[in-house]
Amino acid sequence: MVPEELRYTPQHEWVLAGAEDTVRVGITDYAQRQLGDVVFVQLPPVGNSVTSGEAVGEVESTKSVSDLFAPVAGEVVACNDALENNPELVNSDPYGVGWMIEVKLAQRSAMDSLMGAEAYRMLIEEHG
Repeated sequence: MVPEELRYTPQHEWVLAGAEDTVRVGITDYAQRQLGDVVFVQLPPVGNSVTSGEAVGEVESTKSVSDLFAPVAGEVVACNDALENNPELVNSDPYGVGWMIEVKLAQRSAMDSLMGAEAYRMLIEEHG
C-alpha cells in the first residue's frame, strides 16, 4: 500500500503536507512489515531542530531497532504521544494513527526532493 498523496524517502518514511508549512511524518507500510511487531518508539522532543537525513528517533521491534530519519529540515512541532503506550499503532495504521512527528519546514521547497508514490513503489519492488 503506497498512498498517492504522500511523499517518500529512500529510508521508508512518508511525508504528508499539512497547513502552514508543516508536514506529518511516519514510516511506510513496507517499513513496518519489514520490522515486524513494533514494541517501542522513541521520538525527538517538541522544539527540536531536525536536519534532513539525520536520525531523529528509533523504532524498536521484536526483530530489530531502526532509526527514524528526518525527511526534511525544520522544527519538531508535535509528536504522536499515543505511540508511547501503544507502539503497535505503527503496525495497525502506519499512515493514520501510527504517524510519528510533525515538522515545521525550514524551506517549503524541501518537499520537492522527496519521491512520489510511483518512484517509491519502484524502490520497494527492487527490494523484493
